[in-house]
Amino acid sequence: MKQRVAIVQRDIAWQSVDANLNNLERMLKGVEADVVVLSEMFQTGFVTEPMAIADDGETLCWMKRMASENNFAVVGSVVAKEGDNYYNRMYFVKPTGEVEYYDKHHLFSVGGEHLHFTAGNRRVVVEWRGVRYLLEVCYDLRFPVWSRNRGDYDAIIYSALWPKPRREVWRTLLRARAIENQAWVVGVNRIGREPDLEYSGDSAIIDHLGRTVVDAEDRECLEVAELNVEDIARFRERFNVSCDRDLFEIVNL
Repeated sequence: MKQRVAIVQRDIAWQSVDANLNNLERMLKGVEADVVVLSEMFQTGFVTEPMAIADDGETLCWMKRMASENNFAVVGSVVAKEGDNYYNRMYFVKPTGEVEYYDKHHLFSVGGEHLHFTAGNRRVVVEWRGVRYLLEVCYDLRFPVWSRNRGDYDAIIYSALWPKPRREVWRTLLRARAIENQAWVVGVNRIGREPDLEYSGDSAIIDHLGRTVVDAEDRECLEVAELNVEDIARFRERFNVSCDRDLFEIVNL
């Protein structure tokens, strides 16, 4: 089974939904892929006070239209509101209009994200055209237990807004997650500046041996790579490290 995955690395107009969606629509025109991955909060930039910027449905409708018109799945995170709670929510939108979502589990307390957002508690794997994707958002990358492969996925998608001062951490952990889980890793970050942060990009697609297949470096771009999950399956049969893994239970304290 092979699948074409596109990563979109770009600057983000600060809290300007229309400008960001229009720019993305131009970039996505004519793209031939099975999955298109966007960054975390791709239509606003990183916000920790979500009250005035939560998606009213406009962005999700746009994602559905992009998926339907182009026959690919669209993935990326937005600020979502349910009742009195706000979530950093990653949508996986299929051309059929079907929507699956994952709410960011590890909130970035160092930056104050935990003060206004509610953490998700569901681990989400989405199957699409024969490939199984684990959905994760940015800070989740630092926590390997949460992304541990239980034999239930072929690739991990990380949508992120990862600042430039910690770029080597981002690059290192993407490779580590791929190697330890014997899976493809797709990581999408942004470039440019926000009021208080600068981003270096470094979006990448990495195979199960930790080899970087696509490296977006620090430029605005849309890059496509072919994920071969049959190669991974054969490799796991020959070199199955999961049979020697430590067994434990996760207990909420």
